[in-house]
Amino acid sequence: MLIQKVTLLLSLGLSLTLSGNVAAQQNAANKYSVSVDLTNVQNDRVQVTVQAPAIKQAETVYNMPKIVPGTYSVSDFGKFVTDFKAYTLNGDTLAVQKLDTNRWKISNADKLHRISYWVDDTFDAAKREDVVFEPGGTNIEENKNFLLNTFGFVGYFDGMKQVPYQLNITKPQGFYGSTPLIAVTSSDSLDTYELPNYVDLADSPLMYNIPDTTVLNLGETEVLVSVYSPSGRVTSAPIATNVQSILEAQRSYLGGTLPVDKYAFLIYVPERVGKSGSFGALEHSYSSVYFLPEMPEAQFSSTIRDVAAHEFFHIVTPLNIHSEEIGNFDFINPKMSKHLWLYEGVTEYFATHVQLYENLFGIDEFLEKIRDYILTSKTYYNDTLPFTVMSAQVLDKYENEYGNVYQKGSLIALALDVRLRELSEGKYGLRDLMLDLSKTYGKENAFKDEELFDKITEMTYPEIREFFTKYVEGSEPLPLEETFRKVGISYTPSGTQEIISYGGFAPGYDEEANKIKVADTADMDAFGRKLGFQTGDLLLAFNGTEITPTNIRELIGEELQRMTPGDKLTFTVGRLNSKGELKEKKLKGKATAVKREQQHVLKLDPMATPEQVQLRNAWLGLNGA
Repeated sequence: MLIQKVTLLLSLGLSLTLSGNVAAQQNAANKYSVSVDLTNVQNDRVQVTVQAPAIKQAETVYNMPKIVPGTYSVSDFGKFVTDFKAYTLNGDTLAVQKLDTNRWKISNADKLHRISYWVDDTFDAAKREDVVFEPGGTNIEENKNFLLNTFGFVGYFDGMKQVPYQLNITKPQGFYGSTPLIAVTSSDSLDTYELPNYVDLADSPLMYNIPDTTVLNLGETEVLVSVYSPSGRVTSAPIATNVQSILEAQRSYLGGTLPVDKYAFLIYVPERVGKSGSFGALEHSYSSVYFLPEMPEAQFSSTIRDVAAHEFFHIVTPLNIHSEEIGNFDFINPKMSKHLWLYEGVTEYFATHVQLYENLFGIDEFLEKIRDYILTSKTYYNDTLPFTVMSAQVLDKYENEYGNVYQKGSLIALALDVRLRELSEGKYGLRDLMLDLSKTYGKENAFKDEELFDKITEMTYPEIREFFTKYVEGSEPLPLEETFRKVGISYTPSGTQEIISYGGFAPGYDEEANKIKVADTADMDAFGRKLGFQTGDLLLAFNGTEITPTNIRELIGEELQRMTPGDKLTFTVGRLNSKGELKEKKLKGKATAVKREQQHVLKLDPMATPEQVQLRNAWLGLNGA
């Protein structure tokens, strides 16, 4: 009897083990298991191994992204993949044919167990044509930093973008993975993450290095600020402190709660400019990646606050409001949505509007930012090109018009906001519309591109359909003068304005010194001549504050303009002496008002009616409205 009991127990144990193995195999067959080894860097490359989900057909194609969401340009991440191999469960190799830059065809795919390949990083791209904008790229610096925009390391098999992924990162000792993802398991050497599909994987960057992180708690949302600065001169704590004010303002602006549980700012601060020659950021649904230059702490915090204000607002759109083209993005041959006015224009407008609405700056600065949108849009872009047409063809035919999504796109949002406020007698604006659209659609439900305008009209007013027909689908320029008049703001497309002169010289940039310089004095005004600017002078300081390429606009466009004619001022310049030595020289004078031709001037109208002021207050959140 005792022997029978033991036998029964052994039999049950074996049965449980077998069923457990079968379940594990079935589970493994229904997902990708991706391993990235950051401890084994060879020739500045890391190895990626992908255990494939079950494939039934005789052939399959593995894809690396050609284009990724948010960049609207060709990246061709397949360029950075080498030594691509496919294996059976027994370790035999399968035939692989490279179809083009980003695709590999695997024969006998029903026997495929895993693939492996090596990935080089984009930060060190050898050819100009291979350069990728750094926030959307990848970095491999052995034992220093790994910036893992996942779409640069991992791809997908045809027809299997919706299969779950397990991502396993083997990391160096002491390294921490900054990411919006929550690891299902984590040890000193390995982090494991699980994602429901490839779109979510591609939307989830990670940055691995010795950690410099600060965590903010905004209500029920945890915000991670992670910085990698090789010099150590830029750190996370002061950035987090500065960014917190804009994030708190955005939380208030969005009704007191944020639609994400966790968000990550991944900030890479190089010691020199990257291969693209640009700085900036790339948004993701739950994070944003930054590539920004070193600068004094106050300026760095100010710069990232403005950039973060835009990127963070993407938690509204496209995270919670997006078309089918975005929701099921085609990484090889994407079809672009017509609604870049929504994804980028509304986001950029909110990033500016929130700072006035929540009292982070005053109305003069707000109007100056709006003027910049108008000036840039009218000067550099086609104002009669229908915005929906440009958006749909932005990858090819209208590639050079893309920058207008931040300029005219913001102005479309502004004009729509004012129109909604007007029709609702101040009670309903664009912010309310975005919150309502978020509730209607949300992360899981995409809208059809052709139906959005009608849906918005259904939710608001019949007149809004006419607005879209004329100014977004149509070629009519935005009714800026009429729009601003409704809210008691005078708009002058061209005129003269009295300003405090900076000297009127033509500015330039000295790359070696990283300073603004006096490039030409031929058209310098009387104040500039009296002060004594000379061609070649480096601008070092204004009234004791260091002048840098990033703050000169603030110093000249704001601080100088707050001075009263007759106030004493000092410019400190660097000037070569007769021996060729650079010496500091102080140029002292008195603030002088001059009349200058100005375009697109915006001013509060002192003759505005009570109705105009009331609408303006509702629109901008002034006077407690």
